[in-house]
Amino acid sequence: MKALKWILGILIVLVLLFVFIGMPYARKQTKKHSPERTAVYQENSMDLAVAYSSPSKKGRDIFGALVPYDKVWRTGANEPTTFASMNDIKVGGKDLKAGTYSVWTVPGRTSWKVIFNDDIPDWGVTLSSMGSETTRKPDNDVLELEVGVQTLSSPEEMLTLAFEEAEGGLHLSLFWDTTKISVPISQENN
Repeated sequence: MKALKWILGILIVLVLLFVFIGMPYARKQTKKHSPERTAVYQENSMDLAVAYSSPSKKGRDIFGALVPYDKVWRTGANEPTTFASMNDIKVGGKDLKAGTYSVWTVPGRTSWKVIFNDDIPDWGVTLSSMGSETTRKPDNDVLELEVGVQTLSSPEEMLTLAFEEAEGGLHLSLFWDTTKISVPISQENN
């Protein structure tokens, strides 16, 4: 009986060490390789921000390899990418209420699905799947749209999300490797 108590005590201590020391240490290490970035847009009566972790290409094949086609991606590294708007807006012509959302994508060869979800999970992938399965809750999706893929003339080393004003208005653009997608954003009354 004493041995069983000792074993149980040791297991509890090991679990607590993993949760309170191991996990925070692992997160800190991953953020060294995929730093946190934020893009902000505060013009034309809009107040928008996107926060994400930016992994590097490091000579790897990205889309269709590291990030598989036709599978939900947390759109960055570490925690899921978040999109915040202080105003009601339109994204791809669809209404999006003011708030903060997690952003998920389904990369494809010629088009991507972009999904805004009102649940923001802690990490974005499951540990049991070694990071290959997301923690997205599809029942919490509030907006989904499909956008075309553009090919860049030279590779972008780090995942970059940025607000771009171009013909046709404001876009939230994602660049990485030789891939670019652009999500149109407008004021709700347009």
